[in-house]
Amino acid sequence: MSSLTATIEGIGFWAGGLPSWAQARAYAAGQPLPTDAPSKPAPQLLAPNERRRAPESVAVALEVAQAACLDAGRDPQTLPSVFASTHGDLAITDYMCATLAAEPRAISPTKFHNSVHNAAAGYWTIGNGCVQATTAISAYDASFAQGLLEAMLQLAGGADAVLLAAYDTASAGPLAAVSQSRGLLGGALVLSNASAGTRLRATLVDGEPRAAAGPLARFAADNAIAPMLPLFDALASGDDVAWLKAGPGRMLRVEISHA
Repeated sequence: MSSLTATIEGIGFWAGGLPSWAQARAYAAGQPLPTDAPSKPAPQLLAPNERRRAPESVAVALEVAQAACLDAGRDPQTLPSVFASTHGDLAITDYMCATLAAEPRAISPTKFHNSVHNAAAGYWTIGNGCVQATTAISAYDASFAQGLLEAMLQLAGGADAVLLAAYDTASAGPLAAVSQSRGLLGGALVLSNASAGTRLRATLVDGEPRAAAGPLARFAADNAIAPMLPLFDALASGDDVAWLKAGPGRMLRVEISHA
């Protein structure tokens, strides 16, 4: 395929112990973990009662999406969006399957509401009053790379800017044997066709990426969306290339021209 290009206007990041992109960059540069990091994200987009009810997958997705838009100085109402995760909310998926098998009438309406794969995208668009298109992508361990490709293709198709948010939570039950995941992790990018700023050039190639060795990749290696971390490590360290898992025998080579 031909290469796709984009400019990064804004970045959001959240991991247990590293609740912002600034803190993640500092950690990647060798600084210690912050001592006052919150145990879970609390996205201000949601009203307090909704914040309490929202599952962790929604909370971390909204937290990083909002941070990226703020960093970019972009109004979320104006942005089409792409939300990427391994299989949606892994814990709620396990709950739904177990309850349907054992006692279907006991299904929680709230958990059913949050079980759909585009739940985070729904909270995001409703909370922001955004009527731009939104896409929810699941591609197992290639979810971030495929989400990045989708966002860049939308830019190539004429979009002015696109929000990409990737996230995952801890897995549970039998699904954990297929998609092992611990903790919370999320990353977001606001991408555009602007000429100034950090530029990405992405190309699909054959092969399998090497095991990620950067500080952020090591820190959050146990989360299912960790295949996104080579790019965030490269952005934090100033490296000029990142290799992302894009499918069986396929990689996304992302060349970075730092601003």
